[in-house]
Amino acid sequence: MNDRYAVIGNPVAHSKSPWIHAEFARATGQRIDYGRIEAPLGAFARTVAAFRAAGGRGCNVTLPFKAEAFALATEPTPRARAARAANTLRFDGEGAGAAVAADNTDGAGLVNDLERNLRRPIAGRRVLLMGAGGAAQGVLGPLLEARPAALVLANRTAGKAQALAARFPGSRGGGYDAIAGESFDIVVNATSAGLTGGAVPLPGGLFAPGALAYDMVYGRDTPFLAAACAAGAATSDGLGMLVEQAAESFFFWCGARPETGAVLAALRADG
Repeated sequence: MNDRYAVIGNPVAHSKSPWIHAEFARATGQRIDYGRIEAPLGAFARTVAAFRAAGGRGCNVTLPFKAEAFALATEPTPRARAARAANTLRFDGEGAGAAVAADNTDGAGLVNDLERNLRRPIAGRRVLLMGAGGAAQGVLGPLLEARPAALVLANRTAGKAQALAARFPGSRGGGYDAIAGESFDIVVNATSAGLTGGAVPLPGGLFAPGALAYDMVYGRDTPFLAAACAAGAATSDGLGMLVEQAAESFFFWCGARPETGAVLAALRADG
């Protein structure tokens, strides 16, 4: 019998995770079944419990349930604990008292995409992270571990950016007005603007020569990427981050680390 995994979110019908993990399993010789589960809002814990009772071994967790996933954890990894959010759960053992291991692979996924796939080293570079919600808090720790020269958080509500930066020494946060006159080598959009089609209030001169603008949203030309391109920056969506964080999750479950290049290339070719 194949081990059962799933991605749980709301909405989740669009998720590419089942195909990605099927490819990882084929490449590494693992036997898994991986599906999609749309959890009703307010019923995440109940949905996870039902999946686990039916034989589920683990799950990925997407919006808007990552904080609730962390709350279920009995054994969070240090990076899940730092983020206070989890996108990967593993069910170790059976019964009501069995462990729930949790990880947050988003930050590793972003760093791996930047450094391996896009060949953009973070060490010694000035990095701007826009947003102070769940997406930002999931990647801030791994970005700092990559040793940027500076890591700045910007958010429409300055206090949220300042509060998040206070949790991660080595970063600083504030509103968009606070970064006027500064320029950055890597600018990452972790706001929801890409999903809603909204614009981000970018100060002029934000992009240093040769800068990369990166939007965590994938599969669309967001207003942020369009503005960055007009300003002369190189651009990338978050498809590579999706694949790389999935590979980290797969390793967390199966102990096998899949290669990501062929999967990412196939997704890019598919459009």
